[in-house]
Amino acid sequence: MKTADLNMKIADLKIDEKHNTPEIDFNSVSGELVLKGKSIPENATRFYQPVRDWLKEYILDATEHTNLHINLIYFNTASAIWISKLIKILSTINDREKLLFIHLYFDIEEFDEMVDEDVKEVISPATDVLHDATVSIGVKIYGTDDGGTILTEKLVLF
Repeated sequence: MKTADLNMKIADLKIDEKHNTPEIDFNSVSGELVLKGKSIPENATRFYQPVRDWLKEYILDATEHTNLHINLIYFNTASAIWISKLIKILSTINDREKLLFIHLYFDIEEFDEMVDEDVKEVISPATDVLHDATVSIGVKIYGTDDGGTILTEKLVLF
């Protein structure tokens, strides 16, 4: 294998948003990973398995900063389980010098009503994997208006 072959990134992963499934826009070069929309697939395993497989390849040569944007207006329990699995995979990027940022988006009214316990619950998918994490992790929580404009944010570093 030539040296140039070793530096090649995997192809981006793009899945269009459908009525019950989110848009997936994962860019292996920039490290910007976006889940956006609604996630209530009939078969969460069938939908999220290719995403999981892509992430397992991505972490082998992840960028310095990986930004996972979870901007879901609604998701069911099966999706929540899969999102936790995806975060767990990303937390195994094997380089403490690299940074994983998890960006969570909420309607501003919901954001404004959050107390410390709510914030802990929201970031629990990240904190649940911290004991096994091999990468530095931070979480940003955003309050947005109906048009998606960010009005305020909180940052949590681990």
